[in-house]
Amino acid sequence: MTRKRVKEGFSRYDTADYLESEEDIAAYLSACADENDPALFVAALGDVARARNIALLAEKTGMSRMGLYKALSGQGNPSFATVSKVAHALGLKITVEAI
Repeated sequence: MTRKRVKEGFSRYDTADYLESEEDIAAYLSACADENDPALFVAALGDVARARNIALLAEKTGMSRMGLYKALSGQGNPSFATVSKVAHALGLKITVEAI
């Protein structure tokens, strides 16, 4: 008796699909910031940018869409000025607190 193989499929997971509210976004970015990994935080900011419409963000920041994708990929190394500009355009405020 031969068995028919069934190919399992997986859907693509994208965190941006689940960032539906301001509270979701704040909790996600806070959790990523707590990891003390700059690349993770930048990638998380990229997730938020995709959730919020990266084309509109590009217009607000004066950067190209591709430039934003590259800078916020987690593989890029954006300056703090770029991170700050993106956060501000997303309506976010970067704060610092003592640990």
